[in-house]
Amino acid sequence: MAGRQARAWPRAALVALQFLTRLPVRIEPPPDPREVGLSLACYPVVGLALGTMLWGVAVMASRLPALLGAAIVLASWVLITGALHLDGLADTADAWVGGHGDRERTLTIMKDPRSGPVALAAVNCLLLLKFAALAALATQVHAAHFRPPPWRDLRLGAACILPPLLARAAIPVLFAHTSYVRAQGIAEQLTAHQSRTAGVFTAAVTALCTVAACRTLGAIALGTAAIAYGIVRGGLVRRLGGFTGDGAGALVELIEAACLVAIVAAP
Repeated sequence: MAGRQARAWPRAALVALQFLTRLPVRIEPPPDPREVGLSLACYPVVGLALGTMLWGVAVMASRLPALLGAAIVLASWVLITGALHLDGLADTADAWVGGHGDRERTLTIMKDPRSGPVALAAVNCLLLLKFAALAALATQVHAAHFRPPPWRDLRLGAACILPPLLARAAIPVLFAHTSYVRAQGIAEQLTAHQSRTAGVFTAAVTALCTVAACRTLGAIALGTAAIAYGIVRGGLVRRLGGFTGDGAGALVELIEAACLVAIVAAP
């Protein structure tokens, strides 16, 4: 049994990469429910891969004007993820306002594929916040005298890698300690077959490595992610009694934005 589970982890990591990104990943034969459940613990690994790709884009764009470089990084961020979590944010924002505090009405609106003005405003504001933070970061890099090469700039690396890493490390924790309130969907399969121990363990290792690698900036990002997680999870539990897939997507986007702003604004 232990050997079979060990062999399932590489495929589980591919499942996570396939679901969370639009990278051309093919898995043959199709994953079984156990591999889908184990993929939840691999989300931080995907977050690290995404952050590393964004860091590479930021380094290459560092010689461009600040606004243009920020736009390229943000566009890459959206393209690689396929706007997966932005969709969750849009649905959650629409449902939160339109639900008027009613649980069933909120869940019904979340199922509606159409986006209302609240959804558009939420997505636009979040993207604007990310863009402004990335532009400010690029300006800081350009203004620094006797600065190291961009690939050695700790703040640039932390701002690109930590937000997607910490946001995706929060998802296994959410699944481990919060009820899923839908009766179907991929999140239901994740809930049924997840490894809570592995998910919490990978999240804890992520937190420790974040502080060890980035020191003060890592501690700031980790603290910000924890606060954002507590606020969003608390809101979901109070309104819905648990969470939905859209709520998890909104959590990812809000943690990313909060961590990015905190890192760029840190002294």
